[in-house]
This record gives sequence, structure tokens and C-alpha cells, in this order.
Amino acid sequence: MNKEPIELLNLIAQTIFDKKGINILALDVKGLSSITDYIVIAEGNVDRHVMSIARAVVDEMEKRGERLLYSEGLGAGDWAVLDFGGIMVHLFMPGLREKYSLEKLWNDSRLIDLEIDVNPATSYLRS
Repeated sequence: MNKEPIELLNLIAQTIFDKKGINILALDVKGLSSITDYIVIAEGNVDRHVMSIARAVVDEMEKRGERLLYSEGLGAGDWAVLDFGGIMVHLFMPGLREKYSLEKLWNDSRLIDLEIDVNPATSYLRS
């Protein structure tokens, strides 16, 4: 990762929020996972929405010089996984998120306090 992880986590969260994603959370799984340090979990409304959010996250991360190492589910859209190495993003349709309950899988993880600008009047400043 080229930037500080919290900067990237906030960027991912803001991108998801700006695309109308919901229930966004980030977990610190360092020492609990051998494949990543942070996990971001969020939801889209329908499969196309999940795919749109995923594409926006990839675009924003690539603009910052972060390379997507692996992705899964971008064709189906009910559950998309984006692997950026130190950060893994899981985007679900609501029913699947409840079914798999990743938050419970990483129950010993630390919840990251994300900074998301929810004021639509300032959204033009992020472009």
C-alpha cells in the first residue's frame, strides 16, 4: 500500500457512500488473518448496484496508485470481493451479507472508526 491504511479505508468508505452503498464498516484483522490486514464490508441494493460500487472503488484506488490484486463476483454482483493486498473489500446484496455474517467470523477484530463526509454539498470537492 502506497498510502497510510486509514487514508485508503476512508477513501474506500467514502466511495461506497457516494455510490449510495450502505452499512459500511471496516475491521482491523491484523494478527487474525493471514491474507489481509483490513476488511471493508458494505452493501448495495441489487446486483447491478454492487457491481457499480465495486467498479467505483477499483477506479478510485487505481487513481491513488493502488493495484487490484484479485477480484471475484464482478460478473454476478450478489457478492463482490476486491483484494488490494492489505485491504480486502466485500460488497454484498443485503440478504447475502446476513447469510455469511463476516463480521461474526472476525469477531475478535477491532472496528475502525471511518471518516465519511455525509454532506452532499461538499461532494463536489472530492471529485
